[in-house]
Amino acid sequence: MSAAVPTLTAPGRPGVRTLPGVYAPQHDTLLLLRALARETVRPGSDVIDLGTGSGLLAVAAARRGARVTAVDVGRRAVLTARLNARLARQRVTVHRGDLADPVPGRTYDLVLSNPPYVPSPLGPPPRRGNARAWDAGHDGRAVVDRICDAAPYLLRRSGVLLMVHSELTGTEETLRRLSRGGLKAAVSDTADVPFGPVLLSRLSWLRGRGLLGEHTDKEKLVVIRAEQP
Repeated sequence: MSAAVPTLTAPGRPGVRTLPGVYAPQHDTLLLLRALARETVRPGSDVIDLGTGSGLLAVAAARRGARVTAVDVGRRAVLTARLNARLARQRVTVHRGDLADPVPGRTYDLVLSNPPYVPSPLGPPPRRGNARAWDAGHDGRAVVDRICDAAPYLLRRSGVLLMVHSELTGTEETLRRLSRGGLKAAVSDTADVPFGPVLLSRLSWLRGRGLLGEHTDKEKLVVIRAEQP
């Protein structure tokens, strides 16, 4: 079953509400939503959304008949995702926890994730606060690498991972890591978007590390699609 492919528009809150401190849908969320719309999601498919935030992606999968589990470490995110599922009249099981830890041993037809991925000069990812939704260590890979390593164990045969992150995070490293796990990985979608407030505050640091050119004025987002053979 397919869905209409949404247009990537300016950030907003497309049909969802967010409590204070919860990551509201942005360009990355909408890019992943567009990629999700291209996937075949059959009624009864098992889907997990890791780091669900507002729950937008989880609700979109549930609308297509999937059995959806959503997980987030933030209490307010869990409440927000439950609220949005209820408002949409969709059944989504939402857990609080770290990645797939709340549902050990389960496998899925589709794994979705918009993880923290922004490189940070502050060192290890924060354990609390709003920045936990985007800061991911010096290289931006603190959570991305964990998802890459977990994906082969979460996916059923022919199961698919869809994950979005910035090109600053290292697209080729993500593809290599997933491939080492036996998955067929490729970039399925990209978008150039204006720098947000966080990246604007770090331009000098990012350029000093060689991650951005002096005249680069946009961030490239990528959706990684990896399939279990």
